[in-house]
Amino acid sequence: MGRLRLGVLISGRGSNLQALIDACADPAYPAEIALVVSNVAGVQGLTRAADAGIATAVVDHREYDGRGPFEDALHAALADAGVELVCLAGFMRLLTDGFVARWHDRMINIHPSLLPAFKGLDVQQRAIDAGARFSGCTVHFVRPAMDAGPIIAQAVVPIHGDDDADTLAARILTQEHRLFPLAVRLIAEGRARVVDERVVIDGARAPAGALVNPEPA
Repeated sequence: MGRLRLGVLISGRGSNLQALIDACADPAYPAEIALVVSNVAGVQGLTRAADAGIATAVVDHREYDGRGPFEDALHAALADAGVELVCLAGFMRLLTDGFVARWHDRMINIHPSLLPAFKGLDVQQRAIDAGARFSGCTVHFVRPAMDAGPIIAQAVVPIHGDDDADTLAARILTQEHRLFPLAVRLIAEGRARVVDERVVIDGARAPAGALVNPEPA
């Protein structure tokens, strides 16, 4: 069986894209990046892809008369590249129900919180302000509602008493770079499937024990 063909959508620096590039560089990894698409020209993520010899495209939403034509162009670019799974990696555009339906169970997103908590933007500061003791990141299949859909994988990090949004974001980002390639691997190996809007992962094992924050004396 061939490697799963990925289309990665970005809008900026592409650090999660780089994590996928690094994973796909291993010939044993069951996926490859067929195309990287940005809605913003000149961003660092496009340079990362070009340096890795990966095809790129810019589909600038400002050049289209509305979301429909923009998403038609986006879909065409992905389809023409033979993309089988779309990975949203810092893609800063909300997608319409119609586009999401075209890629139902074939599009994933990574979000820097433990969904369903703290959807949307500024999530690290919101978690700190809420007094949460843990945060993390989530990879999920995309549904029409923002930051919603069946959860594939999550990683948890502690929130420290002296954290600000930037230090917490950096701690989470380290785990994002581990989690996104893992989620893609599970899908590419056929181990992750959606059943009644929950993801079932064949052969999955949950970690033993529990984390407590603050640690008991």
